[in-house]
Amino acid sequence: MDLEAFRWLLTDDGQRLLADAVAAGDDSLATQTRLRRTAEPAQVAAALTQATLRVRARDKLGDLADRMYFTPDGLEQTTRLRVAEHRAARLVAASATTLVDLGCGIGGDLVAAARAGLVCAGVDLDPVRVEVARANLAALGLPGAVQVADATTIDTTPFDVAFADPARRGARGRTFDVDDWTPPWPFVERLLARDSCVKVAPGIPHDLLPHDVEAEWVSDHGEVKEAALWSGRLATTARRATVIADGGLATLTSEDDPGASVRPVGEFLYEPDGAVIRAGLVTAVAAGVDGGLVDEHIAYVTSDASFRTPFARGYRVLEELPYREKQLRAALRERGVGRLTIKKRGVDIVPDQLRKRLDLGGDGEATIVLTRAAGHGIALLVRPF
Repeated sequence: MDLEAFRWLLTDDGQRLLADAVAAGDDSLATQTRLRRTAEPAQVAAALTQATLRVRARDKLGDLADRMYFTPDGLEQTTRLRVAEHRAARLVAASATTLVDLGCGIGGDLVAAARAGLVCAGVDLDPVRVEVARANLAALGLPGAVQVADATTIDTTPFDVAFADPARRGARGRTFDVDDWTPPWPFVERLLARDSCVKVAPGIPHDLLPHDVEAEWVSDHGEVKEAALWSGRLATTARRATVIADGGLATLTSEDDPGASVRPVGEFLYEPDGAVIRAGLVTAVAAGVDGGLVDEHIAYVTSDASFRTPFARGYRVLEELPYREKQLRAALRERGVGRLTIKKRGVDIVPDQLRKRLDLGGDGEATIVLTRAAGHGIALLVRPF
């Protein structure tokens, strides 16, 4: 995005153009031609870009998106509002009052922290992102300071908490190598020596985590969104899984995990949330439903009791079906199944390909789970509850 065009967009004339672009609802050639009668091409491009990005941002940021500003990559990297609000609430609960965001991007986390009442400052190397972050705080009537600076050179001691969200993209796209992050992993390790929170990829290896840091995995409506590393006085456990849904927020920690053993499949099957799996707390879910694991290497839990838990989706086991494909097809056809949901874990099966090979044509609908129990493949006919 052109920096001068974006700055112009914040003027009265620019705001009128942006409102016109938003009202148009498209970036067609006809719309571009009409808008260029009153503004320069770069200005029109900036307005249309913002109008498009605001629509895309609503899924992450809700109604706030209609007043905020974005860059395409900044929006992609921005934390979902519900997740950022959870993080900000943790900081408030820990009595933090000031925060520095090292690599603030377009200011998504700054917005959440400022809305929670923290005094915030942000830095970023990209002048465009800094300008956008500053504009977002102003648009939402929030206090805070943002400036262009190298995060690795900032003295964080005046702040209660340092927050960082290292960029995880290299020249060839998304990278899973922590040494390719910007700033790289050694910077993160140094930052974790003080009270800090660092947002990292959910797939971060457990053996990479410093021993005195809390690792929290967060899912939003069943989708794992991030992991966050909490250090210093902000670390309250070793591992945590936090689940956000319409009913609110629930959290599970390593202190809730007494362990569980493998047992035969019972009347109920539980599929743990992805955050629980990433946090290595599947056995905590098993203990919570008075059950055990179907296999020591598989993230399915079984029990003889029915429980409602935010940490797993529950199924009633109706019967065990043949695992071999030919016999499974016969069993499903015998039951009149035509529409089939296939869930699998720990087995080398592609559900879409299997569904096509089964070639079912009945009127009924069913869900099957293909997994391993005590090292052997099993097929379970289940019903969600």
